[in-house]
Amino acid sequence: MLNNAIFGLLRILVIMATTPEKIICKPFLRWAGGKRWLLKDIENYLPRNGFNQYHEPFIGGGAVFFHLHQSESISFISDLNQELIETYCCIKYDVEAVIKELKQFKNTKEEYYKIRSSNYRKDFKKAARFIYLNQTSFNGIYRVNLKGEYNVPYGYRDNYEFDFDNIVAVSKVLQNTRINYSDFDTVTKNVKQNDLVFLDPPYTVTHNNNGFIQYNQKIFSLEDQYRLSRTIQEIKELGAYYILTNAAHETIKDIFNSNDRLFEVKRSSMVGGKYAKRGKYAEIIITNTIR
Repeated sequence: MLNNAIFGLLRILVIMATTPEKIICKPFLRWAGGKRWLLKDIENYLPRNGFNQYHEPFIGGGAVFFHLHQSESISFISDLNQELIETYCCIKYDVEAVIKELKQFKNTKEEYYKIRSSNYRKDFKKAARFIYLNQTSFNGIYRVNLKGEYNVPYGYRDNYEFDFDNIVAVSKVLQNTRINYSDFDTVTKNVKQNDLVFLDPPYTVTHNNNGFIQYNQKIFSLEDQYRLSRTIQEIKELGAYYILTNAAHETIKDIFNSNDRLFEVKRSSMVGGKYAKRGKYAEIIITNTIR
């Protein structure tokens, strides 16, 4: 009995020594439509018995990804925003160069417009520029003109300081993450049984009524929503789990009509200026996980 107890204790110690410690980090970018508000309740929507690999094809700021990432398994993230994906890649492979460049930037109006008008060639400089503009611009909005030029005005975040320690932690998490510039429907190429796919397509919650469809054509079209519903069906056929967030609009509910669990949640809108009117807006969460 004593030998068995000692053997069991040694086995636990070995497991503790070889199991990677979870790295704690948070998003290094601000992102309109981000899901930080969901983190406090995310456990309510996760598979009861856990999941294997994690996939997120609309990565954005990555709030849910950084919260749920598992050190012992590979994660897959992607997006159709090329500048965003290139920044994630640079943080993964050349974080020290990005940080060194960021430390040279000043958070002033004059510096902001100087950096905004700059056109860098080196990847680490472009990544530093992307992060700098994101953190010092108005509300962290990503917007470009018809020429593809970032045109968001200065945000007057006078007391903001970059969290370099967090960026280093993000880089460590990304070492075990595959990053792709791709459309969302390619996600199923890597999905396997018992994986989890988190789907957070671009949409606005300020148009939950009839204006939603027309407004969102430029963000995420109605046809995109139908394509997404077909992708979800493929995910389910692969024996994987999904969690979808979307606008609480009747058309959206019809498109994703299924026997899966549907929740309607209300949250405060975080998009708008300092004096913008902010109220409660409804969103839906649909998932095939079982609690």
